[in-house]
Amino acid sequence: MAVLTITKENFEKEVKNSDVPVLVDFWASWCGPCRMIGPVIEEIANEVTDKKVGKINVDEQPELAQTFGVMSIPTIMVFNKGEVSEKVVGVQPKQVLLDMLNK
Repeated sequence: MAVLTITKENFEKEVKNSDVPVLVDFWASWCGPCRMIGPVIEEIANEVTDKKVGKINVDEQPELAQTFGVMSIPTIMVFNKGEVSEKVVGVQPKQVLLDMLNK
């Protein structure tokens, strides 16, 4: 499944009301570490078919970044039933992200 682009317009449908866990990457195009982890996020989206993977551009969606207290990027969160269940900041190994998503 492709990586979803999450905006304030589709956040409720894609994340808050999702019946499956959602891994969300808060990122920006100018962020070097975000560009490093981007391909890993894409890989996870292509490999994991029973969960969702999305990205929120903090420059385009500052309200969402503020709502979830994102102070540094990349920040990666897993949402279960609309609530944050896991959160890490910075570049992480793929396995760490998969483990977060599968908890």
